[in-house]
Order: sequence, then structure tokens, then C-alpha cells
Amino acid sequence: MTGFRKMLNNSSLFRTVYIIDLFFCMISFVQVLAYVLLVPLFCWGMRLVYVNQKRYATFTRLRFGIWIMAFLIFSLFSTLINVSVTLFYSCLMFLHVLLCFVVFYGMHTEPDLDFRRELDMIAKILIVLNTLFNFVGFFCLLFGIHFSYDFNDLYFVRFPVYENRFTGVFFNPNWLGFSAVVAVVCCHFLSKPSMENVRPRRIIGRGFLVTCAIINLFALILCDSNAAFVLMLGYVAVYVTYIFFETRTGLTPSKVILRILSLVLVIAVFIGASMIFRTVFKAGFAAVTSKTNALVDVLFDDEKIIKEIADGDTQAEESEQAVTFNHENKNIDSGRFKLWKESIDLFKISPIIGIANGNIIVYSEEYLNGAVTFSYHNSDLHNGFLTILVSTGVIGALLFGTFGFRFAKHAAQHLFLRRKTVRDEVYPCLFAFLSAYLAYAFFEKALLYDISFLVMWFWLMMGYTGCYVAKYEHLIETRYLFHQQRIRRTLL
Repeated sequence: MTGFRKMLNNSSLFRTVYIIDLFFCMISFVQVLAYVLLVPLFCWGMRLVYVNQKRYATFTRLRFGIWIMAFLIFSLFSTLINVSVTLFYSCLMFLHVLLCFVVFYGMHTEPDLDFRRELDMIAKILIVLNTLFNFVGFFCLLFGIHFSYDFNDLYFVRFPVYENRFTGVFFNPNWLGFSAVVAVVCCHFLSKPSMENVRPRRIIGRGFLVTCAIINLFALILCDSNAAFVLMLGYVAVYVTYIFFETRTGLTPSKVILRILSLVLVIAVFIGASMIFRTVFKAGFAAVTSKTNALVDVLFDDEKIIKEIADGDTQAEESEQAVTFNHENKNIDSGRFKLWKESIDLFKISPIIGIANGNIIVYSEEYLNGAVTFSYHNSDLHNGFLTILVSTGVIGALLFGTFGFRFAKHAAQHLFLRRKTVRDEVYPCLFAFLSAYLAYAFFEKALLYDISFLVMWFWLMMGYTGCYVAKYEHLIETRYLFHQQRIRRTLL
């Protein structure tokens, strides 16, 4: 019993199991089972919120905890003021926010945590799973293996293509896109010298990491998720920006201007080249898929093919089954503008204290146009910032924004004000991902109010970044701008 209790008190083990289970919640064939397992895991997390507060006094030791506590108190106040039939859901979201802040972001309050080891374990698991699943999806796509299942409009499986986009074993192409980006970023994590010696024996070599990154990049392109593509481009852009301005010596005004112009040119060329490659690769892979599927049909169903040729139906069937890996919905916003317009009207209902997260759908259907409904595509505002603003009002959004600004300010200091370069560490990768995620949160159910892999991965990255900030705070130095003007940390 002592060993079992010790396991229950292990926050690192919980984070690993919880994030992997949320990952499987995106996999079609095991999604229902993963969601069932999520219930006891969530209860385990709630227990750790209490235990960690008792052991480590988490709330009083959280970095920028005053803003977090103020946001939590105000969120609870907003929920109690806006009592409705969805009170249970609002309370569930409040507990979820507690879990994000205390167990994930608050990991820097755990004195004996080896956060590099935990990151190493989770990254390796996700790299292997993503690569394996995407490889299986590619194999089935090339050889024409398809599977479709519907259960009373409540649950469905589309493998490996969903709405003309590659989805593999994932439930939705957008989830595949985000997961593929996570796998690529994890490959970058493990390639850092500071991560190579975390474990006594290197299990994954650089060649394997490059192969996994390529496979997941191909999956990212074929799923045609614009938001995930923006996340990947943003990650690269922020990391390249860090490389350009990470220097141990002062910069003259002319050097600053030259680096800015060079950076803009490099990023513009990279984005343009990426867009072109994305278009060409989708067209090329569509042609390859069409040929391989035709070859499989000839080899295993030749009699049917001969009959179709005789009847003149072959060309028509090929045109019907051709996969181009492009959105069937030609609207660039995919219906998001309608949801965002609805969010403005929801905000007007209670602009100061918000309407509580659980009331978004109810108020939309009862008082407004009903654009936000209990459906798969329209159950959220698809903008993490708008969701916080509508849920907690101006006051809650300001409190959360203040916490985010304070965290971002201290995190940026560690990139440029450390006495030694951090280029060989995983920290610049964490900072780049968090920065890119802020852009991603404008287009997806992200940032806070959603119990999903997308949200919890963000808070996991916040936790690891917070560990770096807490551990190396004393190594930050005062730097000089243009060799004369001092940059004070209070200014930053």
C-alpha cells in the first residue's frame, strides 16, 4: 500500500500518463476507451492539487501566483454569478484550470523534480507513437485500404482520409496536424546536447530523429491543417529570430538594422518556399496515391476493372475517389468568422465579469443566433483568447493577460540575459513553441478552456519553461544596448 500511495503522489508520473491518455483521445479506434480512462485520471489530478498544496504550499510558491490566484477567484465568482443548467460543466472547467495551474504549470514548486528526464520520456513516447501511426496511415493510403464507421451520428471513424484530407488513425485532420507539429518539435528537443545525456544510454539517435521529423512533416502537409501549419512556421520563425539576436556582445544600431532586415528576408523566403513546397507535395502525393491505388485494383480486383473498362466507368470512378488533400470547404476561415462574430455578441451580454465558460453554448442558443451549438464543429469559439474574454469578462482577461505578460517577460530574459549561451539547451525550443502557440490559439480550441491534448501540451511546456526560469534566475545579468545604454531588468 505504501508503494501504491507513493505512486499516487508522483506528479511526474501523473503528467506523463495524463498527457499520453489525452493523446489517445485523438485516436479514432481507441478514443472511447481513452475518454473513459480520463475520468479516473482527472480525479487523480484533483487529488494531486490538494496533495501538492499540502506538501509544497504550491499556491504561495507559484511564480506570479498572485495573478493566478486572482484569476481563479474571479473565475469562480463569474461561475457562481452566472448559475444555469450548465453549472456542472462550468465547475468542471474551473477544476480543469486548477489542474493546469497547479500540477502542470506549478511543477517548478516540486523540489526534487528532474524536469529534463520527464520531458525526455514524454517526448520519446510521442515521437514513436506519432511516427508509427502516421506511417501506418501512409501505408494504408498508398495501397487503398479504407475504413468508415458511423454510430447514430454520435461517433464515427474515417480512415485514412476525412473530407479529402489525410487523417490517418486520428479522429480529425486538425488534431493530426497539431500532433505532427508536436512530434517534430520533440525531435528538435531531443537533438539538443543538453538532452542527449539525460539517460545513461542513448536509445534514439540523430538519424532516427531526422527520419521521424520528416515523416511527421509529410503528415502535417497532407492533413492540410492551416492552423497547425501556422504553428510550425511560427515555431521556426521564433527560433530563427533567437539565433539572429542571440549574442554575447553588444550590438551597434547599424548591426541591429542589418540583422532585422536579414531576418525579415530569411523568414519571408522560408514561408514562401514552405507554401510552394506544401502545394507541390500535396499534388505530387495525390498523383502517387492515385497510381498506387490503381495498381492495387489491377492486382487484386482485375475482373472488376476489366468490366468497368468495358462499361466506360473507370474514369468516372477514379475522379470520384481521387484524393487531393485540399479542404472541401473553400472558405479560408472554415466558419470561424461566424463564431467570432457570435463571440462579440456573447461578450456584450456581460462584458465586465463574463458569462462563465459553461454558458457559452446555452446563451448563444437562447439569446443570440445559435452559431455556437452542441455539435462537433461549433461547440467552441475556436479562439482561445476570445473564449477567456467571453468566459471571464474584461477583468478576468486582464488578470490572465497580466500573468501571461509577466511570464513572457521573465522567459525572454533567459534567452538573452544569461551569462552563457543557452543555444545547446532545450529552453529556446520551449520558448519558440510557446510563442508560436499564441498565434495558433487564435484559430483553435486552445489555451485554457478545453480538456484536450492541445491545451494540456501548452501547459506542460509552460511548466518546463517555468522550471528553467526558477532554476536559472540567478544567472541573469544586466546587458548593455549599443555599448552605452543599460537595459534594466525592470524595464524588460
